[in-house]
Amino acid sequence: MKQPNIIFIMTDDHAAHAMSCYGSKINTTPNMDRIANEGMRFDNCFCTNSICAPSRAVILSGKHSHLNGVETLADNFDGRQQTFPKLLQTAGYQTAMIGKWHLGLGGNYDPTGFDYYCVLHGQGEYFNPIMKEQGIDKTFEGYATDIIGDMSIDFIKERDKSKPFLLMCHHKAPHRPWDPSEPYKDMYKDGDIPVPETFNDDYATRCDAAREATMTIESNFNYRDLKLIPPAGVNQFKMIALPDSLEGYTLTPRETGVPVSFNSYQELKNFKYQRYIKDYLRCVASVDDNIGKLLDCLKDEGIDEDTIVVYTSDQGFFLGDHGWYDKRFMYEESLRMPFVIKYPRAIKPGRISDKMILNLDFAETFLDFAGVEIPSDMQGKSFRQILEDENAPEIQTSMYYRYWMHLAHHYVWSHYGVRTKDYKLIYYYGDALGKTGAIDESKEPAWELFDLTKDTNELNNVYGNPDYAQIQEDLKKELYRLKEEAKDFE
Repeated sequence: MKQPNIIFIMTDDHAAHAMSCYGSKINTTPNMDRIANEGMRFDNCFCTNSICAPSRAVILSGKHSHLNGVETLADNFDGRQQTFPKLLQTAGYQTAMIGKWHLGLGGNYDPTGFDYYCVLHGQGEYFNPIMKEQGIDKTFEGYATDIIGDMSIDFIKERDKSKPFLLMCHHKAPHRPWDPSEPYKDMYKDGDIPVPETFNDDYATRCDAAREATMTIESNFNYRDLKLIPPAGVNQFKMIALPDSLEGYTLTPRETGVPVSFNSYQELKNFKYQRYIKDYLRCVASVDDNIGKLLDCLKDEGIDEDTIVVYTSDQGFFLGDHGWYDKRFMYEESLRMPFVIKYPRAIKPGRISDKMILNLDFAETFLDFAGVEIPSDMQGKSFRQILEDENAPEIQTSMYYRYWMHLAHHYVWSHYGVRTKDYKLIYYYGDALGKTGAIDESKEPAWELFDLTKDTNELNNVYGNPDYAQIQEDLKKELYRLKEEAKDFE
């Protein structure tokens, strides 16, 4: 079998439960679903560090954050190190990186291993973004999702047809501040999006980390996030704090200019949720539209059968789950990544797998399909066999997670943990290991244990429950085994 083309489409902050092929009850994603229906959907794909830049570095390097050098958003990716695009390039692939890079720019931080690149600065802007193309900054007029989608199609059409290619198509959407494009700005205008089951979670059994996080729907949006007109003299980036009283209290949508009043705090919370989730889903709709155009291009070019197409996101996201937005925590909505893949020559259509794969495994899998030797210092495992054979064994039954940014953003505690098929153990180590950027170094370490067979929403922390004593002990042993295997000795 000849070397396949590889198209890796990745968004930022797109939760699996906002895709219809994963059973979303709030939106439809017909073109993402096309990939799943023509190939395979993974229901247990997880990230090893649920934050943008670190996840991207793990994907490129096939190594955990502490070894690839990107533990936090403040760390840039040293492009001199080994990456799977470099290895594919050496093996004869034409390579391109288009869209969100978010791993630093300038010097050793520009994308390397790519014959062509055009990437956003930092998070990038939704409209008229500045992008660095082959070392030169340019302003591109239009909507970022459409620009990235069109440039990706242009690359495919103008490629060197004598070579296989790797295209990394990285969308900014649906990252904060969730600015929809003109065609989708009125989508979901009529009617409300259902709130999630855990919308009013009170964190009753959880440790202080959950209660103290500042990423709540209720209190931690700013006027810019929700497209509201701030009061006179108030900056649009000021957080909208809960008022002491609702009497005379109003919020003013930017598109109408008409103040809205509220009869209860729950009504106010739901108002904020609707403002957030509708714009989020509108951004997803633009991505889905562009994926459809790209898939059609493959058929038009006659290379659909010869091309691996992946759709994923750099991590999950809270869509009002537990009353939150954002990610970072090891809870399921944040930990789980969507992952759908098609390759007609090797993957039977319509398959679904509950086998565990990680963002740590992507590089090794692409190299495996390309017939390129997987370096021994990469830490993930190829799941090619799972893709080709529905009876293939699992490549792992547990995974190691670590979030490093102690209290740096949204007041989320640093933590690490282990997830198996049935259980999850999380250790919030506070600042005990001396990570920089801490606002408060007084946090006492704490544990959480969840029985995922009985508590899929992770509402009941059973750490310390005598009924789980043996499970707790076994999970600690597995956690520290995985920690050592990952060479995370700190």
